[in-house]
Amino acid sequence: MNETLRPVLTGRKALIVGIANDQSIAYGCAKAFRTVGADLAVTWLNDKARPHVEPLARELEAAITAPLDVAVAGQLEAVFDEIGRRWGKLDILVHSIAFAPLEDLRGGLLDCSAEGFAKAMDVSCHSFIRMARLAAPLMTEGGTMFAMSYYGANRVVPNYNVMGPVKAALEAACRYLAFELGPRGIRVHAISPGPLKTRAASGLKDFELLLTEAAQKAPLGELVDIMDVGYTCAYLATPFAQRITGGTVYVDGGANIIA
Repeated sequence: MNETLRPVLTGRKALIVGIANDQSIAYGCAKAFRTVGADLAVTWLNDKARPHVEPLARELEAAITAPLDVAVAGQLEAVFDEIGRRWGKLDILVHSIAFAPLEDLRGGLLDCSAEGFAKAMDVSCHSFIRMARLAAPLMTEGGTMFAMSYYGANRVVPNYNVMGPVKAALEAACRYLAFELGPRGIRVHAISPGPLKTRAASGLKDFELLLTEAAQKAPLGELVDIMDVGYTCAYLATPFAQRITGGTVYVDGGANIIA
C-alpha cells in the first residue's frame, strides 16, 4: 500500500455492491478506496458467491459484510439498517451490478421479452435509485454515489442489445439524482469503463473481438483495468473533486472520442 495515499479518505465509510471475484470492477473500486483509507462494507450476491467474495472482504478488512440480492425483498433494507447501526453514516456508495436473462441478452432488442427487459431495468438501473434513497439519509455530511455504465449506453455496440437502453436509463438516473441530491452535498457519477474481462461481460457474444477493437481504437493504445476504474472513483470521492457531479466519466483510454 502506498502510505502517501492512505490519509485521503481515512474515516470515510464506503459501501461496495457488486464484487463477484477478484476480476470485478467493484473489487477494483473496493481495493482503491481501502488503499486511500476508507472503511468498507462489502456484499455478495448469494451463498454461491459468498466463498469467492468473503476472502476478498477479509483481505480488504471490510468492517461490514452481508448478502445482497436486490431482487430479494428486504435484503437491501437490511444492509442499510446494518450500516446505520454500525456506522451511523455513509460517505460513498458504489453500485456495480447488472443483469439480463441470457436469452434476452443474447437476442436482439426486437426479440427481448417484456419480462426480460423489466428484469434488466430493475436490477441494473432501478436498484441504484433504491440504494440512493436509502443511502442519502446516511450521508449527513454529503457523499458520493457511483453507478457503472458503458459506452453502449450512448452508441450502438453490436451484441450489447438490451443493455444499451438499460445503461442509457442508468446514466439518465445519475443525472437526475445528481440534481435532486446536490443540495444535500451528495454528488452522483456514472462511470463508463472500457471493456474489461469480467464475469458479467462473458455473457456478451464476441466479447474477445470487442476487447481487441477497444485496444486498437483507444488513443492510449491499451485496455484499462479494474484499478484504473477504482482509482478514478477514489479521486472523485475526495475533496479534490468536490465540484464535479452528474456527468458520465469515461475510463477507457480515450476510446470514446474516436468515431
